[in-house]
This record gives sequence, C-alpha cells and structure tokens, in this order.
Amino acid sequence: MTQQLEIEFKNMLTKEEFNQLCQSFQVTEKDFHEQTNHYFDTPDFALKNLGSGLRIREVQNRFECTLKEPAKGIGLTETTDLLTKDEVQSILTGSSILHANEVEKRLQALMVDPKDLQILGTLFTKRAEIEYKGGLLVFDHSHYADTNDYELEYEVKDEATGEVLFKKFLAQYSIPFRPADKKIARFMSAVNKKRG
Repeated sequence: MTQQLEIEFKNMLTKEEFNQLCQSFQVTEKDFHEQTNHYFDTPDFALKNLGSGLRIREVQNRFECTLKEPAKGIGLTETTDLLTKDEVQSILTGSSILHANEVEKRLQALMVDPKDLQILGTLFTKRAEIEYKGGLLVFDHSHYADTNDYELEYEVKDEATGEVLFKKFLAQYSIPFRPADKKIARFMSAVNKKRG
C-alpha cells in the first residue's frame, strides 16, 4: 500500500494543441503507453458526494486500486493497493468484491461499504510523461463513451511554484486556460449525456 499527496494542474487541449505540444517536446507514438481505468461508486454515488473517486487501473501488467480523497489544505490524498490480474478479473465480473486492504480501511472510515460498490464503466488513456522544471508533464489522450479528449497535466511537489510554471507554460504555447475536471467526472458526464 502507498499513500501520497497529489498536487497537479490540469488543462484541456484541442487535438491540434495536443499534437503541437507533442511535436514541440519530441513526444512520439512510442513514448505513449496505454492504461485502462475502471471506475466504481455506490448506486447513490456516495464517493462522488464526498468529493472522492475509486478506480482500478491496468497499466503494463500492473494492477492498482486507488481511492482519491480531498486532502486537508490542497490536492488529493491517494491510497493505493496492488492487485493481481485474477483479482481484477474477479472484481470486474462481479464474482468478488474489492480486496484491497488499505483502500477498504479508508472506505470504511468514509462510511462506504465495499459491498455496495458497482462498476460505472471504463476509460482508456494513452499517456506520455516527461520531466519538466522539477515536475512531471503528462500528455493524455482519453477515449470513453464515444468521446475523445486531450488533456495536459503538470504534477508538482509545491503548489505555488507549480502554478506559476504551469501558467507560464500555457502562455508560452498560446494555450487558453481551460479547467479540466477529473477524468471520472468527465467520464460520468459523457455517460449521462449518452444515456440522455
């Protein structure tokens, strides 16, 4: 189990801006890896109502269950447990409930019963990451519910410095500030829109 504070700045991009940044930073197709996020909540959206989110992520034969909660002050607190491929398949087919010890402890602290969780759906992302001025610049192209979107993230250790650098970066590349909701929020919005 790991627990860490996540501080990141996010901005939505057009496809053209995304491609231009990839070209500027010499990010090619081989620099991207694919990841799959399966999102979970209770039927009454208990986690969403707490500002939290739960996902199982599959990336390069690594399987993680991560609970994100608002942190005191800034950012998000992430609690992550590693799972096996078989455990993930069992959870996704509904034959097993979550078996992630530390995440389950946090869910219980939030008064959310793991037995009440259900899968909301799946989001696929192609991601590339590069070091940039003491932080991590992340290029994401995501596909979900007949939707494609492009996002830039800047993960940092210090909020104040990171914010200044991120604003300068957007200005340097003439990219308008477009706040980005969390992926799970964008995913749910697209799913609800598709359902009508």
